[in-house]
Amino acid sequence: MKKLGILLAALTITVFVGCKNEKKDADSMDEMNDTEQMDATIEQDTVQAEAKTVAVMMESKSGSTATGEVYFTEENGMVKMEAKFSGLIPGTHAIHIHEKADCSSADGKSTGGHWNPTHTKHGKWGDAEGYHKGDIGNMEADAEGNAAIAMQTDEWCIGCGNENKDIVGKGIIVHEGIDDFVSQPTGDAGGRVSCGGIIK
Repeated sequence: MKKLGILLAALTITVFVGCKNEKKDADSMDEMNDTEQMDATIEQDTVQAEAKTVAVMMESKSGSTATGEVYFTEENGMVKMEAKFSGLIPGTHAIHIHEKADCSSADGKSTGGHWNPTHTKHGKWGDAEGYHKGDIGNMEADAEGNAAIAMQTDEWCIGCGNENKDIVGKGIIVHEGIDDFVSQPTGDAGGRVSCGGIIK
C-alpha cells in the first residue's frame, strides 16, 4: 500500500512537471512568434523608408519630335529629378511642372498652367522674390537635339499628400523656347513640345 502511494505521488509529480514544461514550450513559442512579428514590422518600416521612385515617359506635342524620360527619386526627405530628352531643336528649352498629369491634347495645354500651390509669382528657382514650385528652369539641347537636366529639392515629395509639395498627379512640360524668368505667369517660353504625367 505504501508503495502504491509513492507510485501515485511520483506519477502526479511527473504529470505536473510535464504540464509545466508544455507551458514553458508554449510560452517560448509565443515569444518566438512575437519576435518574428516584431522583425516583420521593422522590416516593413525599413522598406517604407526606402527610396520612392517615379518614371515619366515624355511624348511629343505640337508637331515636334521631342521625347524623353524623367525620373524622380525621394530619399530622406529629398527629391532628385533626372531628365534626358532627344528630338529637340538645338538651343535652350524651358522645363516646368504643370498642374495636371493630362497630356491628352495635341498641344499639351491639357496639363494646365504652371504648378503654383503657394500662389507666388513666376521666377527662377530659388529666387528670393518668388518662384513657382514647378519652375524648374532651362536646359540646353545640343546640335543633335539631345538635352539633360538634374536637380534636387526638399520642396517636393512623392505621394505624401501635402498639396504644397506633392508632385504626383502633375505634368512635366518641355517648351519650345527659353524661360526668361521675368514674364508673368509663364516666362514667355513658347509652345509645349513634350509632355508627361507624373503618375505613381
